[in-house]
Amino acid sequence: MWNGTIRVAAFERETKQVLDFIVFRTIFILILALSAGYFRPASSPFWPAALVGAALGIMAIVLERRIARISLQRLIGVVIGVTAGLLCAALVSLVVGNAGGETTNALHFVEIVCMLLFAYIGAVTGSSKGELLNLSALGGLFGAEADSRATRLILDTSVIIDGRIADIADTGFLDGTFVVPEFVLHELQMVADSGDSMKRNRGRRGLDVLQRLQKMSNVKVQIVKEDFPDVSEVDMKLIELAKVYQSKIMTNDFNLNKVAHVRGVEVLNINELANSLKPIVLPGELMRVFILKEGKEYNQGVAYLDDGTMVVVDNARRMISKTIDISVTSVLQTTAGKMIFGKYDERTQGAVAQSAQAAAAPNSSVERRESPARREQAVERTD
Repeated sequence: MWNGTIRVAAFERETKQVLDFIVFRTIFILILALSAGYFRPASSPFWPAALVGAALGIMAIVLERRIARISLQRLIGVVIGVTAGLLCAALVSLVVGNAGGETTNALHFVEIVCMLLFAYIGAVTGSSKGELLNLSALGGLFGAEADSRATRLILDTSVIIDGRIADIADTGFLDGTFVVPEFVLHELQMVADSGDSMKRNRGRRGLDVLQRLQKMSNVKVQIVKEDFPDVSEVDMKLIELAKVYQSKIMTNDFNLNKVAHVRGVEVLNINELANSLKPIVLPGELMRVFILKEGKEYNQGVAYLDDGTMVVVDNARRMISKTIDISVTSVLQTTAGKMIFGKYDERTQGAVAQSAQAAAAPNSSVERRESPARREQAVERTD
């Protein structure tokens, strides 16, 4: 049900683009087929020439769709590589032509092979090295496309199921376009249809989060169909898609975070954001915590703060299921989160109790000073 609603919303947004694609491309193929049939050689029949023209039109459309998926840097690299390859082929053909003397069929064949070979090598080399181009050095000539791609954030399955992305977007700290690939949506559907009730609830919650994001006015959810059949793992597909879109990946997956950094893809981790927003606790401060369970080491107790931070307390094993005051000894910050280490001391507990009594002492003294006056007023009334 959830998956169907999301797909319907995405279909409504893409209907116009699909209709334009079908209508205009069909007209283009028909015009090219009729032109090839009309301008055919006199000795050739009409329909074979028209079929050749239609085939060329289909090949042009396939090439256009492939070009639309690659980044601008790779496209510029391909153009530069093909140009360099054709220049090399022209030089080789010039040398071979002067050495061969008369023009023969074999010489024409060598020239055609050189042209195709060098053009192919130039295109492949330019595509692989195109990511090294620095478009910002061209004075902002291609800045518009870079800015539009930079506002895209690719969401993975873990951050959708987590749900905090919707709360952050609702506050207005995030805007732009959230990109959800089809393979991520398919993985969410598999989790939602799982036989395990816990996984099923997590998958349905993720689909609910997507619906909530679609209803927000400051963000746009774009479901893309780009896939990489040669790549089997979803994490690697996300990295390849981020390279194509030149966008960042938003995730909670620790392993995906590390692999993406190694491959040069920027990652926004919700857990790291939550850890950076946690209040700072310094050694020596006093904290009031509820000891929930026993720790791993001897005579340790474990407590948790409201944000989920673990607090390990020494000498607190016998204080399980009690709220006590502890003294912070150290704070350990890791990529997985923050851990606070503290120590329970009865003397510290007594000092806190005495300070609390001292804070309430002035009120009690006032009451004792007021009581004699009340007794004198009572005696006067009886007289």
